Amino acid sequence: MASTTSPFDFLVIGGGIAGLGYALEVANTGRVAVLAKRELSEAATAYAQGGIAAVWQAPDSFDAHFDDTVRAGAGLNEPEAVDICVRNGPEQVRRLIDLGVLFTRRDEVPGGYDLGREGGHSARRVLHAGDVTGRALHDALLAAVRDHKNVELFPDFMAIDLINARKLGGGVDRVLGAYALEVGTGQIRTFEAPVVMLATGGAGKVYLYTSNPDVASGDGLAMAYRAGATLANMEFVQFHPTCLFHPEAKNFLISEALRGEGAVLRLPDGERFMDRYHERAELAPRDVVARAIDAEIKSRGLDHVLLDATGLAADYLRERFPSIHDACKHWGFDLTVEPVPVVPAAHYFCGGVRTDLWGQTDLPGLFACGETAHTGVHGANRLASNSLLEAAVFASRAAAVAPKALAEGKAASRPSIPSWDSGSAIDSDEAVMVAHNWDEIRRCMWNYVGIVRSDKRLRRAERRIELIRQEIQQYYWDFRLTGDLIELRNLAVVAQLVVHCAQLRRESRGLHFNLDCPGSDPVWLRNTAIRQGADGEPVFDLAASPLRGC
Repeated sequence: MASTTSPFDFLVIGGGIAGLGYALEVANTGRVAVLAKRELSEAATAYAQGGIAAVWQAPDSFDAHFDDTVRAGAGLNEPEAVDICVRNGPEQVRRLIDLGVLFTRRDEVPGGYDLGREGGHSARRVLHAGDVTGRALHDALLAAVRDHKNVELFPDFMAIDLINARKLGGGVDRVLGAYALEVGTGQIRTFEAPVVMLATGGAGKVYLYTSNPDVASGDGLAMAYRAGATLANMEFVQFHPTCLFHPEAKNFLISEALRGEGAVLRLPDGERFMDRYHERAELAPRDVVARAIDAEIKSRGLDHVLLDATGLAADYLRERFPSIHDACKHWGFDLTVEPVPVVPAAHYFCGGVRTDLWGQTDLPGLFACGETAHTGVHGANRLASNSLLEAAVFASRAAAVAPKALAEGKAASRPSIPSWDSGSAIDSDEAVMVAHNWDEIRRCMWNYVGIVRSDKRLRRAERRIELIRQEIQQYYWDFRLTGDLIELRNLAVVAQLVVHCAQLRRESRGLHFNLDCPGSDPVWLRNTAIRQGADGEPVFDLAASPLRGC
């Protein structure tokens, strides 16, 4: 397992809208390496169905988008971050259009585009490319990045850990690059760079049921924590209300845009139930809808509820939602004539690596963007279709200050970086341990740290996950690295972070609902922040606010 070194100006870990958008801009300043843990086409961005929210035409307004975002976020949003996000939205959408993204048009309406409406939005402001918006955005950005002479793409490279000066005995701490496993060869490569962007997406795979692709194992979150960067609000995990319930469909998401166009939720006997939970019924924020479905399923002993779109014209359904219609048909359901079974599934992390308003973390040289980051935009619950928006806006802002960080990094004294040393590690003959612990973490998180939590459940999760983490740590040092082991190690860290932050927050707010603290408390209008101390133990900050910088 030899190690080679590759020096770059900028290292980007992750190949979705955040990583590619940032790489495209900083490439005008220096050489960029982009690591993708699977093939370049595989990123969470590519799975986004609904669209990107942006104020596009009157009577919609920035103030209305701001208010909707804060209302969904249960007041925990950082106002300045939200304002930056919504006001820069139209500019970022136009940039994507210039890159070749073909959003669905309606030339007969003002603004020329077909705008969708989703849960929590007071107006139609979601631009979409049919029901495969994420794929359209990802393809356009990937094509542009491939054409840039200063960008080198590394598919099938899994980042293992960040390299920072503190760990190497340096004086002032700063990021120096990362070690990464080339999956096909087993070789460990050292990517040396004074500026690193974490854009690895979320960690849906920490739960048994998720809408996320297989790449979403929280790698950036875990690496940042081990490097000493601060993370915030990890207790806020969004569960998408409507994933297709089918034993072989795995993680197929049925877009919220269907409810935005008039689809309704029903019990198996045909009764609508969402009006009992919220005045906006099916268009309530996602946390409300997911908890309502969870409550109905558990109280009635159901396996699922039904999403009924039969009130919409069949031709319209096939035209507006072609991929969803075809996928449902593949699994034996016809959206146009029958309701389809749905259940909630882990979907999006609203917490992440804490950044300032320019994407910078508290570890010099390290940036984070997209679902990996906590900018303060989403608060306690993300407003639908604000994820692609936030990623695009803050990737561009990070790129604007990255050249300054590059100059500072080059001027700083840096210790030499050692090659990766596998020591006496041998090939594993206990792969069953990886598979077993992987499954146990996900079931533990689903049962004890899911949509509804309690103090007792959280204590059980804390004890079991700590034991699993210790087993994984021993295994990590004894055996040579594989992709599965890297992901398992990261999932265990993320699981612990979610549990710790959930235990800290003594209230219920947004996506965090604790049966032992069912009400919201104004005292808790603050973030829960956590970092790894010098002794390896977690250090908590209950009064944390988003960073300020630049």
